[in-house]
Amino acid sequence: MALLDKITAKQARIGVIGLGYVGLPLAVEFSLAGFHVTGFDVDASKVGEINAGRSYIPDVSQDELAKVVKSGHFKATTDMRELASMDVADICVPTPLRKTKDPDLSYVVKSLEAVAATLHPGQLVILESTTYPGTTDEVALPMLEARGLKAERDFFLAFSPERVDPGNPTFTTKNIPKIVGGHGPASTQAAAALYGQIVSKVIPVTSTRVAEMVKLLENTFRAVNIGLVNEIAQMCHKMDIDVWEVIDSAKTKPFGFMPFYPGPGLGGHCIPIDPHYLSWKARQVGFECRFIELAGQVNAAMPAFVVDRVVDALNESRKAVNGSRIHLYGVAYKRDVGDMRESPALDVIELLTRRGATISYSDPYVPVLQEGSHRFEAVLEADALRKQPDCVVICTDHRVFDWTALVNSGIPVVDTRHALKDFSAPQIVRLSGRVTTGALAV
Repeated sequence: MALLDKITAKQARIGVIGLGYVGLPLAVEFSLAGFHVTGFDVDASKVGEINAGRSYIPDVSQDELAKVVKSGHFKATTDMRELASMDVADICVPTPLRKTKDPDLSYVVKSLEAVAATLHPGQLVILESTTYPGTTDEVALPMLEARGLKAERDFFLAFSPERVDPGNPTFTTKNIPKIVGGHGPASTQAAAALYGQIVSKVIPVTSTRVAEMVKLLENTFRAVNIGLVNEIAQMCHKMDIDVWEVIDSAKTKPFGFMPFYPGPGLGGHCIPIDPHYLSWKARQVGFECRFIELAGQVNAAMPAFVVDRVVDALNESRKAVNGSRIHLYGVAYKRDVGDMRESPALDVIELLTRRGATISYSDPYVPVLQEGSHRFEAVLEADALRKQPDCVVICTDHRVFDWTALVNSGIPVVDTRHALKDFSAPQIVRLSGRVTTGALAV
């Protein structure tokens, strides 16, 4: 196979469509391995930043990006016509949900249209965007074969789910095993050979549907278990039990238990969304995902539970939510990143605003926040504490936050992330249960 020879010799020209949290790290890894890579994105500002050697993704170091841009191994463009010169087209675009909770494949379809317009014999097309089982066969394949070329005979088609965990310093593109499922054996072989050049382990599976289902299982597993622990947290609150102490004690069991932790709700592009993709597809074949749907309902209710805890904190000061000044520590969906996709902080802000609260926030990774018709600018922690808000809500436990200063301020604080586990103060309101500062000595 000519393509395999090009891959082995690192002569294959690789096009990565979508330069976000998945596509940019992938493109840089291929470039560092010696391939010539072209990144495609509709956002001209991202293209400009990349070509200037400036990284806007925390997981991609400025030095590495500048190095591969300067060497000529990596460039970015908005011109999809350049796909015609690519040996590989790797699609890494978002797959959000519509308001009706149905899959929105519009970004994938537009990318496939661009690839199909310039598809040529010997080309490898890979879809990495998370989607429902059957997308590669039912959506991608007909679009790519519409002009007469046939998969496995004239070109190669595979699905390889992205497994990116933004902000994770331990597991990166390079050392996370890569699942690969091709439309046929030749496609699987080509895609596995490609990823084998940059990742430590490639795991071939028997079909694109299996590969698509792997990703949904991984994230649905997390969503369901987070839903379970969120429900346990609410139960513990009713029973006046510290759920964090319960989890920390339970995880000492060396088998049969995996710790998950409660929080203000689910965030990110995958975990809140992927179970809906799975449920939607299941309904198409007459199957009802009752367990998964219930977990989704529990997780979706967590921002309202947080607001109830804010009400509790304000009640201690004999204040109402209406008219109170409430300051959020962190609005990104997870620690030490600036990703706002599906962040539960947005729901907390919306619910508090509806009740008449005045909102401000601190987040070094999110300088400006647009939520509906409201526009907020981040406030420095010290400035926020100096103004003595009526209540602080910890929505994201960024490591840079000064928890000691917050506790010493005496301001009522609702801790949804267990960030203040080492502190004991009467104004601290935990997500669930009483204040505990550690297990009793025995």
